[in-house]
Amino acid sequence: MPKITRETLTLKTIQAAKSTGKLYRLRDAAVPGLVLRVSPAGTRAWAVTWGRGQERIIGNYPVMTLDGARDAARRELGEVAEHGAPLAVIKAMKPDAAVESFGDFMALYKPHLEATAKAGKATVNCLQAQFGYLYSEPLASIGRATFDKFKASRLQAGRHPATVNRDLDRLKAALSKAVEWNLLPANPLLGMKRIKRDIEDRVRYLSPKEEKALRKALDAREQRFKVRRASSNQWRIERGQEPLPPLAGYVDHLMPMTLLALNTGLRRGEITQLTWADIDLKKKLLTVRAGYAKSGKARHVPLNSEALLVLKQWKQQQPDGVLFHLTSVTKSWAKLTEKANIKDFRFHDLRHTFASKLVMAGVDLNTTRELLGHGDIKMTLRYAHLAPEHKAAAVQLLVASEGKKRT
Repeated sequence: MPKITRETLTLKTIQAAKSTGKLYRLRDAAVPGLVLRVSPAGTRAWAVTWGRGQERIIGNYPVMTLDGARDAARRELGEVAEHGAPLAVIKAMKPDAAVESFGDFMALYKPHLEATAKAGKATVNCLQAQFGYLYSEPLASIGRATFDKFKASRLQAGRHPATVNRDLDRLKAALSKAVEWNLLPANPLLGMKRIKRDIEDRVRYLSPKEEKALRKALDAREQRFKVRRASSNQWRIERGQEPLPPLAGYVDHLMPMTLLALNTGLRRGEITQLTWADIDLKKKLLTVRAGYAKSGKARHVPLNSEALLVLKQWKQQQPDGVLFHLTSVTKSWAKLTEKANIKDFRFHDLRHTFASKLVMAGVDLNTTRELLGHGDIKMTLRYAHLAPEHKAAAVQLLVASEGKKRT
């Protein structure tokens, strides 16, 4: 969740709120429920929060002043106390309600998206984080110029073009739904071109030396945690306290997740949604279900000996339900790669390592595509340059063919 800071807001603190590249909120202690949202692009908007995760944009700063925001927040919070939600939200949720602002539309779009889309809640959160400043704007006023301005600010903030393209896709999909619901005559972003980028812009994979260092760091981490537990238990015993259970098997999720990614090429989001129903240890097969596959299509990945060993060990520790009860490994991964002295390497790059090793071992690109779950061979072609010997062999066939003709 975006960070929320609580303090009595002043003109000085509001003006000092600058872009950090991520959404964050400043909560006003003077009027509980009033927050200042600072978007990744640095735009500031006032919002009222109530209940659990309920939020409504009420105006943009500096058009709406601090005093004006407090007055508006008090009115809306009074409506919450009396009706359970601001009247504007209640009105927007009625089927025959007039939808005027982007915020009104999002009040309708949010429950629809969360109920029908695979990653509906995450998409809603991203729309709120990136385009919250538009909530008070008329729905019909959002157009290409709006997104071009947003795009420029995001790129200047150092965001990758692929990230900005995803922002465009989300907003475009939302406005398409507005057209479908007869809230807009046409999608203003329809036909708007995504930022062109070379598909080979990011193929970072581990060299044999780096993979050895990563595995060594994983082993050292396991040992470090076990020694720490033993030391802690000794301290407890000396003071007459009950010791904690010794760490058997893997100390936590990081090592089995890493080794599984290295040997299957699964995305982090696919790994964290795996259940034991998706694993067939006897047939040595792992199934990525269509419901959480990025392509929306199920695929089956054979388990090699190391992946099989990892899963058998992990099943003894986590025998039921979801394999890994977490969604992020950011902190532990950063510490691990630092210990291994591996620079500029994300958890997702384990997937690139899996694919690169396949291609360099002579596996054809179509088989690699199927194992990775790519919907388009173009995505897999980024690894084609890793098999130059196969290209050379193909070209050499021309010479062999010409030689036969001459004889």
